[in-house]
Order: sequence, then structure tokens, then C-alpha cells
Amino acid sequence: MTASNSYSAKAQITVGSKKVELYRLDALVKAGVGDVATLPYSLRILLENLLRYEDGKTVHKADIVAVASWDPKNRVEHEVQIRPARVLMQDFTGVPAVCDLAAMRDAFVKLGLPGDSINPLRTADLVIDHSVQVDHFGTKASFGQNVGLEYDRNQERYLFLRWGQQAFSNMKVVPPGTGICHQVNLEYLAQTVWTEQADGVTLAYPDSLVGTDSHTTMVNGMGVFGWGVGGIEAEAVMLGQPTAMLIPEVVGFELTGKLPEGATATDLVLTVTQMLRKKGVVNKFVEFYGEGISALSLPDRATIANMAPEYGATMGFFPVDDETINYLRFTGRSEEQVELVERYCKENMLWRDPSAKLRFSDTLSLNLASVEPSIAGPARPQDRIPLAASRKTWRKSVGAILGDKAGADAASIEAWAAAGPGEGPGNIAKKAAVSTDKGNFELGHGNVVIAAITSCTNTSNPSVMLAAGLLAQKAVAKGLVSKPWVKTSLAPGSQVVTDYLNDAGVMPAMEKLGFDLVGYGCTTCIGNSGPVHDNIAAAVKDNNLVVASVLSGNRNFEGRVNPSVRANFLASPPLVVAYAIAGTMNIDFATDAIGTGSDGKPVFLKDIWPSPTEVTEAMRTGLKREQYVKRYASVLDGDAGWKKLEAPKGATFAWDDKSTYIRKPSFFDNLGPTPAPMRDVVGARCLAILGDSVTTDHISPAGNIAKGSPAAKYLDAHGVKPADYNQYGARRGNHEVMVRGTFANIRLKNLMLGGVEGGLTKHFGAAGAEQMSIYDAAMKYVDAGTPLVVLAGEEYGTGSSRDWAAKGTFLLGVKAVIAKSFERIHRSNLIGMGIVPLEFEKGQDAASLGLTGEEVFDIGGIAEGLSPKKKMVVKAGGKSFNVIARVDTPQEVEYVAHGGILQYVLRQRAAAMKA
Repeated sequence: MTASNSYSAKAQITVGSKKVELYRLDALVKAGVGDVATLPYSLRILLENLLRYEDGKTVHKADIVAVASWDPKNRVEHEVQIRPARVLMQDFTGVPAVCDLAAMRDAFVKLGLPGDSINPLRTADLVIDHSVQVDHFGTKASFGQNVGLEYDRNQERYLFLRWGQQAFSNMKVVPPGTGICHQVNLEYLAQTVWTEQADGVTLAYPDSLVGTDSHTTMVNGMGVFGWGVGGIEAEAVMLGQPTAMLIPEVVGFELTGKLPEGATATDLVLTVTQMLRKKGVVNKFVEFYGEGISALSLPDRATIANMAPEYGATMGFFPVDDETINYLRFTGRSEEQVELVERYCKENMLWRDPSAKLRFSDTLSLNLASVEPSIAGPARPQDRIPLAASRKTWRKSVGAILGDKAGADAASIEAWAAAGPGEGPGNIAKKAAVSTDKGNFELGHGNVVIAAITSCTNTSNPSVMLAAGLLAQKAVAKGLVSKPWVKTSLAPGSQVVTDYLNDAGVMPAMEKLGFDLVGYGCTTCIGNSGPVHDNIAAAVKDNNLVVASVLSGNRNFEGRVNPSVRANFLASPPLVVAYAIAGTMNIDFATDAIGTGSDGKPVFLKDIWPSPTEVTEAMRTGLKREQYVKRYASVLDGDAGWKKLEAPKGATFAWDDKSTYIRKPSFFDNLGPTPAPMRDVVGARCLAILGDSVTTDHISPAGNIAKGSPAAKYLDAHGVKPADYNQYGARRGNHEVMVRGTFANIRLKNLMLGGVEGGLTKHFGAAGAEQMSIYDAAMKYVDAGTPLVVLAGEEYGTGSSRDWAAKGTFLLGVKAVIAKSFERIHRSNLIGMGIVPLEFEKGQDAASLGLTGEEVFDIGGIAEGLSPKKKMVVKAGGKSFNVIARVDTPQEVEYVAHGGILQYVLRQRAAAMKA
């Protein structure tokens, strides 16, 4: 594996009765290189990877020295190449990844090489978890009905994945209805210490991975080195390419004390997210330390690690300790594996030492005792709201959302926000009469129309799930019910969750409140909430009502959860149940009754909130090791629907031009053995001017396909009825649908149109300026041979690691994106598609430069050769300004030069095989 081994780090230890090889970090201590004993644990894993792969080509002795001698106070930008052990995919990103691999096989055949030589060289696991939608809810039949619809809608995709499972070696597919990829990873796939056979000997090393979903970081909670990347970058890793990164800054987050009664792991992670967003940790590792770690269960740690994308970090890392060992054993890992993890980590300086004085780039501290019950919203996960201030904050929010349509001045709204129970001023008091199968009622601003227990963040944590069940049990005992306008759902991240909810005896109460099982998957958190009742949707639209969703997820961006819902709040599972009972955000749980009991007396949240002792007892009686062992023993088998799928055979895929789900991607058409010369961007037009915090939800196609949209028109032309449109995520294997849905989010505000919402822009042609969809305008520009640019604000591309946010941008003809700053994953994905990310100089943006989008843009300095962070000049309509190329490493320059990372990999592989 290594050609150099400059520090004689390769050694052998005995674990049980087996000899195990490893690369020892203390070899550097003996050689006097750096100070490994004070290095953050996350960087120690990075260092081990470099020791193991030192070859004098991709990993040099200088790289090892740079990490071992890392100086947090005098940081030097140094790129290193690392090789993760494996890749994790979910189906929304996994299907296009498999499409790309299949198309790469076709391209290889055209180059005169065997197609079946394209295979994952790293272990790849794909978990189908994003496709189930909450169409049916509130009955015991809901799960079967939703799964049935899932198979009907996604049969082509599932057949394609079954083909990929047999066609590609080293790739496993976890079937539908099993769980969420990150929870399956945490409970089953992750090993903390990975092994492989090399020359007849077992080689052990830290488990590491990249995942095609940003919440891959969840597994950092058990000492696994992993983070989210785009599908494009993940495919390159699968194909054996190292992934480049600058040695990161590592921010130390000290935890002290323990959580107080009434506070949950969800409240803790919302607090951590708010603190770290304020601190600023984009592109950085966050490593947790301090005596407070010992007070957190591993699921608590995983809850915090999961939301690293929300606080902006590359990782949120917890080192291995006794709690990690206990969790591995309890979740069914073999005793041999558990013994290996403990011995390896203690032997190789990776076991958490509470007394260690680690060096960090920066630090911050939190006393867990200060954490209070919280929610976050109405549109960003970092906007934490103490539950005690939730009513006041909601009232201000609804006034801000309605703006001049509130029918009340700011002073009136402010006075109402500070007041007690009561209706708001002006139009905020508006109500609409609604009739559904649940009865007749009035709907108003702040009514909660979706309450969803969903997402890997919280459903992986038995303490908060059982707390929700106990709260439901107490509520039912007092005669409380969920409000008739609330769409309730339970979508756990693994089948083990329903096992322990049943064994703890709380499932009947949850079902009584409408929290029946609807599926095992991301559902509401990924935008698969399904429709609210037609009459509710009509009342919301006709009366301009701001209604709310409450979900136990990690994402609440505008336009994500449901098109009828403009305010979305993250909350712990027990609070989700509480809001379903209350039915409104216009409540102060400390002073207002949550409902009226069957005895006619008011019931308050404190009356039904479970105590820590009750939660502990429920975990003792309901949670068992055997549940994990049994469920994961047959995790790859699938249900009857999966088993009866007859997958096509063959090394290359037989593409069907009539398919509206799976189409051969065009990225490798006419791929030559060498790339064309790079060119400056000349005569470009602006496709959109976007503000701050534009997320990949705004850019990438997601959610339902709207009637009359460019994607809908394409499906109509191919004979697809509106009822069968499905959602964008399910059609990610069809680039024709996806490009039409890029920048089509209903909440996208293009400042070229004064902030009009929707995927619209101005097209500048012979007929003058004409408003039309972004897709239609882009195609007109493409036909005319006109390149495009996008202008944006700060944190461009925050959100999930959606490769289609970059792929769609590429297919629209965009050559460069100029932003104030980029989120790490999206910047990487743009480069992976050959798009140049450019940053305004500090203090500048489109507004300050007076750019309107009517200008013609020229970007020089590309043809003469890019270099990392090169300063370049943009000319636009008589103006001239400087930008910085956020192509940060020499390897990224190579990717852009080749037109993308996969084109680079293909050419490298082809050249190696022909040599």
C-alpha cells in the first residue's frame, strides 16, 4: 500500500489470536516530528492516512511533516491528498452517480477499452432512503400504502439500481423501507476501525468515508472520519482517486457539565449550531473535548455531529472512548470487532484522553447545564429560539413574513408580540373556514399543519424518541388529541426504532395521536412531506395565510418542506408531538394550556413532559441489543417488492430513450483523450442575481414538479400525466428533467426582477428584455452560443451536498459563478463540473458595484492559465472589478482544465490502461 514508509511506521500487534498490521503514529514521536500528543484527534486520523499512503507521488514526506507540525496560530496553506476507506450514498444522489458510472463505461468502450473495467475501487454502500413520500398518514395502513406508491413511482430507478448492484463489483444496495443512510451507517455500516487483507495480513486503520449527503458527518460521533461531498467527488473517490484538501483549521469546542432536566439532545444541538454559526467554522473541523463529553451518550454525540452542515463545519468530531465501545457492542458489532477498535485506538494514540492538552485554531465552551428547551426557525436551523420566547418570536416572524400585507404597523405588531394570549392586529387575525375529513375548523396564521417526527438527526437517538412516546402516552391518558388540521407522521431512520417504541409500550399512544409509521426514510426533512389536504392548501393560498410545520429534522429552509408552508421549525420529537396537540405556534407553553383534558381541566406541557427517570426506564425496558442484531442480519434482503424486481443483466446498461426516469447523461459525450485548451469567458450574460444564503434547495431541483413548469412541460410531451410527475429527487437519473428544474424553486428571488419569487429571469435578445423561466432563457442563450454567469451573495450554496445544483448549473450553460462567499461542498461541486467559482473582493458585491444583470461580462485570466486563488479581472458594461478564483488547490485547477473531475478521472484511467 505504501512505497516509502519514511518513518518506519508500519508495525504489527496481536489482537486476540490474530496478527494485525497498522501504521503507528508514535513512530513520528520517536522521530521527533511534530507533537502528535497535542494534535487534535481528527488530525491524527488524517496523519495516519498520509503515513499509510506515502508514495512519493500523491503523498510526500513533506505532507506528513506539515500535518504533524501543524501550528494552529501560524497556519500555512498546504494541500494533502487523502484516500477514504469507503463511500456512502443515498438514492437521490446515488442514482445519478450510478448513471455516471454506467455512462463512463460507455465512454471507455468508445475509447477502445473494456467497459467493465470501470468499477468502484473503494467500498460503496447505497441506501435507498429519500424516495418515500408521506401521501398517507394517521392510520396503521399508512406504511404499506406509502411503500406501495414508492415502488409504483420508482420502479425504473429501482430496476436500474438492481442492475448496478450486479454489474459493479464492490457496491452494496440497502433496499427501500430499511432506514436512513446515516442511521444505517451509525448502527451497522461504520466500524470505527476498518480492516482489509493486504498480502495475506490483516491491515487495520481508522474508518473513514465520504458521503453524497452532507449529514454524513453524523458518524463523526463514533470517531469515524467522514464528511459530505457531492456525488461527483464521491464517484472519483470510488474510482480510486485521492481527494484533495487543505490542512484544515480545527476549532475546539469544550463541553462541561451535564444537561438539565427538561433539556434534550435536540436542544443541545440547536444551541451548538447557533454558537458555531456565529463563530464561523466554514471549511473547518470542529472537535469536541472536555469532561462534558462523558455525560453524553453516543447518540447524543451523533446528534451534534449530524448537524455539522448546519453550523457550517466540514466535520464535528468526537474521539473514541468507552462510550464508543459500549455503543458498538450494544448495536450488534461482533466482539472481535469491538476488541479490535479498543486495542487499535489505545495502541495508536486515538483513544480520548480527558487530560490531554490539545492545540486548536480557536476554542469556545458550553456548559451543558445552561442548555434550555428550544426550537429553530422559521427558515434557518441556526436561528435558535428559546421555547420560553417562542410565542413572542413567532409573532414577530409572521409580521415580517407578511410585510405590508399584515394590515398593521410595526408598533402594533411589537405590542402584540409582547402581550399575552390573543389574536393579532390587522390581517394577522384573519381566519378561514375549512372542512376536511377530520371535521370543520377555522385556520389562521400560525396554525401548525405538519408535525413530523423524521430525520436521521433525532430518530437515531432513543432518548428523544422514547421521550416523544412517553409524552404521547401521558397526553392520551389525559384525553388530549392532535388538532384536525395537523398532518402527523412518524418516519424513523431504522426499523430498530419501531421495535423499541413497541417494546416500551408507547407506540399505541403515538398512533392515537396520529403518529403512525409512514415509512423509513427522510420524508418531511428532505421535502417529501406529501400534500396537505386540498382544502387546507386552498385556504392558505386564497387567504395568504402563514401556516407552519414542526419537524424533528435538520433542514427548515424556505420552500423545502411543503409549498403551502412558509414557516418551518426544527424541534425535538417530544416537542413535535406537543405542537401537534397545540396546533399552533401562537402559544407560550409555560403559561398557556396545551389543551383541555377529558376531565374538562386545562393541561399544560409540564403536566405531560416525561422526567429523565421515566425516559431512562423506558430505554431500559424497550431498547435491546437483539433488536439491532435481528434487523441488520437481513439488511440487504429487502421486502417482497424488492425481491421480485427483475433487474437487467450485462456489463453496460441498455439505455431506453423513452424512459423519463433514467437517461444516459451527456457529460461524457465526445470525450477525447486530452482536454481542449481553457478559454476566457467572453460576451457572457447574467442568468440571475441572487442574495445571501442561497441554498442548494434554491438551486437544485427538489420537491414536487409544479404544473406548467419547464420540467412539467417536458413530462407532458413524453406522455406523463400530472398525477405521475413524482418529484425531482426521484427523477435525478434524467438530466432533461433536472436541468429544467434547476433554479426553479418557488422561493428563489432573482434580484434582476426586483426579487420576484420563482425560477424567472430576464432574457436579453434581439427583442429586448423579456421575462421568462430561467431554463427557457438559458436555452435561448445556449442556442446563440452565449455563455452565462450567475452573481450571488454570501454563503452561496449552503445546504445538502446536491450534485445537481452544480450539474444543472453546468447544463444551463453557466461558465462562472461570482459570489461574496461559497459553502464548501457546493464550491467543490462547481469545480467538479468545470465551472469556475469566483469571489468578489471584500466589501464588494453586485449591489455595491451597481450591477443590474443587463451587462455583458468578460472574464479574463483563464486561457493564460488558472492557479490557486488567482486574482482576475471581470469587465461588465463599462465597469471593471477584481475577483479571486476560488479554485483553491493545484488539483482543483486540473479538474477545471479537464472540464470536470470525472472527465479527469476517465482520462487518467484510460491513459494508465493504455500505457
